[in-house]
Formats: sequence, structure tokens, C-alpha cells
Amino acid sequence: MVKVILQLYPVIPAASEEERAALRPIGRNRDLYQQTLSGWHEIIKAADEMGLWGVATIEHHFWSEGYEVGPNPGVLNAYWAAITKNVRIGQLGYVMSAQDPIRVAEETAILDHLTRGRFFVGFARGYQSRWTNVLGQHLGTRATTSPAVAQLEPTRMFGKEVRDKDIKEDEVNRRIFEEQVEIVLKAWTQDSIEHSGPTWQIPYPYETGVEDWPLAKFGTTGRFGAPGEVDEQGNVRRVSVVPAPYTRPHPQVFVATSGSPDSVSYAARRGFVPVYFTSLRTALKMGELYVQTAAETGRQLALGQHQALVRIPHMGRTREEAEQAVMRYDADIFRNFYAAMAGHRVAWEDVVKAVTRYGLWVVGSIEEVRRQLVEQWRQFPAEYITLIYHYAQMPAQAVIDALDIFMRHIKPALDDCVAY
Repeated sequence: MVKVILQLYPVIPAASEEERAALRPIGRNRDLYQQTLSGWHEIIKAADEMGLWGVATIEHHFWSEGYEVGPNPGVLNAYWAAITKNVRIGQLGYVMSAQDPIRVAEETAILDHLTRGRFFVGFARGYQSRWTNVLGQHLGTRATTSPAVAQLEPTRMFGKEVRDKDIKEDEVNRRIFEEQVEIVLKAWTQDSIEHSGPTWQIPYPYETGVEDWPLAKFGTTGRFGAPGEVDEQGNVRRVSVVPAPYTRPHPQVFVATSGSPDSVSYAARRGFVPVYFTSLRTALKMGELYVQTAAETGRQLALGQHQALVRIPHMGRTREEAEQAVMRYDADIFRNFYAAMAGHRVAWEDVVKAVTRYGLWVVGSIEEVRRQLVEQWRQFPAEYITLIYHYAQMPAQAVIDALDIFMRHIKPALDDCVAY
């Protein structure tokens, strides 16, 4: 069975580019954001009732233009936990190169308890410089896209050639990301932790421990805390991150990637699920690498197993109707964000042709979309499909209707392609 994850990109809606300009900064429009939240929750409840495997949102900041107003996925996850019964809840994902790993470990453990295990965690590295460079400044992070993606997915390189500077910044970003995730994993799985790395010392200072913790001197931590937290001199030498997650050993982890072999190998070694924001061609290459690397760690997987493929489907009674949906719901963000980030100017009349070349969109009648996706799943039978919709540029009812069509008319055909 293919597991369907709904990933909503929170777009504050505008009827036209002129209206988006007139309402600037629309990302701070209180009334529109409140309306967006209200409809968002209705979509989540509908997804729960339809039997989707999971629902997710993103972490992005500073979107004054209104295209990705998703600054705090954990808060939304907590609310969704209260209004759903069966669907798994998560995010794709926390940008760990600009996060505090202890706070992420604490927050996600609480969310895992709120959902009683209906929770998954997504991690990402951060490619948007406007906010990653600001929020990650004290860690030394700069936003990057893996240089390896330049050969595999040129549209992801945002109009720039790979320089030595890009390679070095990517190496730093990846080092910080992996160290941060390592700390989260320790915090989830160990009663007390210590860590000494390039970015973090836990406790601090690591060499001496925390020397002025009164409850260590008084004996409270030594008697009631985790074993090994304090040494014989009463210094804090380990810390205990509470609570532990509800799920043992920890919630399922997903890692977003635009086709970086390093990210895919890392996910395979860790047992994480890679989420491919890529064309089918790149997903096939990355999927083979994932299976090979997993085998080296003793995990035998089939191609597509424990992996996720991202798609943006638009279906109509006719192809013309589906193309109209692309123009209504995706053209604004595609022209002014996706294409612009890649250094391209796309005319309105070229949008449909451009999105179909991008590798993520699938556009046509129900029969055409089913045929396209079945052909892709026959080549790459991914265990998960992540469906992206640009809500609320795409109204809530339109998203719900699209999900209903997908679950009734498309998913059963994909299920037949998956037989690990």
C-alpha cells in the first residue's frame, strides 16, 4: 500500500499579482492569515477522515510576499493532534542547520505524546538564504543547495554556477545539520547525554562540566536525577532531556532532499526515509543509491521501499480544466518564487509547459494523471507519496476535492505497483 502524506504550503491568497502588491506585505495580513488557518484545519480533518497516512507542513520564515508562511510547524502539529484521530502528524521539516537541537528534541517528544505515537519528524538542511543565514548565524550556517544537485537537478541551483565558496559552505551546513540531528537522536534515546563537537558542548563547558548547579552540591540531582549527571565533585557532567518520546526508540524520521547523494546516503545509514523533491530520473538514481547504502548497513530493501516521492497533481474532467487549475493555484508562486529562485522569468502563457518540465507536477484528466503516476510507480514504487498543494491560493474545498479524487481514483492503482 502506498502511504499518502499531504504537505500543504501555506500561501496567503491573492486574486492577482496586482492585489498581492496592493496588500504588501501580505504575509503579515492578519485577516487573511486567520482565514488561512481556519480552512487549513478543515483540510486536515478531511484528510483524517479520508484515511491518508500523514499530514505535514513546512518550516520557512520571513515570507513577506506570502508564499510560504510556515514559521512554526510544531505549533500547528499540536493543534492538529487535538482535532484528528487516526492520521499521522508531522512536518517536512525542521531546518536543523538553523535550529536548537535540544528544543527540537523536547518539542517533538511532547508532540509524540500528544498524538500517542501518531507523529513523524522531518529534517531539512536549509536552502533559503534570507532566513537560514539570519537564524543560523550563531551556528555559522549559510543556506546551500548541494553542489551535486547541479548535475542531477539543474533547476534547483537557483541560477548560479558552483564555486569553491559554495562547496565549502555546503560542507559547513551539512556538518552542522548532522551534528544537530545526532544531538536530537541522543536526547530521544538516552536517559542522559553528553556531547563535544564543533558546534555544541553539552554540558558547557565540556571540560569541567557545570560547576555551579546548586542541586548538585545539595545532592538532589545525584539522588533523583539520571545516573551520571553529576560527578563526585558535584559538577554536572551530563544532562537529561525530558520527556522521552512516546514512541520507542523515537518517531519515524524523514529527510528532505533535492537529489543530493550525500543526503541520501546519510538517510540510508541512519534508517531515515528520504523525501525526493526531484524528477523521476533523479529519484531512480537516488533510490538505487539508498538501497545499496542500506544493504551495506545490513538492511535489505527493495527499490522505493522506505522512500518518498513528492508530486504536485492537478486533475480535471479534461486536461484543459487541469491546466486552468495550474494557472489559478500555482502560476503566481511558480513565476515569482520557484522560477525566480532559479534565475528564470516565465511568461504567463508558458507556465503550464514550464511546470511539467520541472519534474514535480503531474497535470491532466484523472485518467491521464493516473496513467502518468502508474508509469512512474512501475519504475520507482515509492512506499510514500507526498502530495503538495499551494493552499490557500488553492481554496480549502478545492484541496479537499482533489484529495478525494486522488484517494478514490489514483491511490488504488499505485497500490497495485507496490509489492515489496
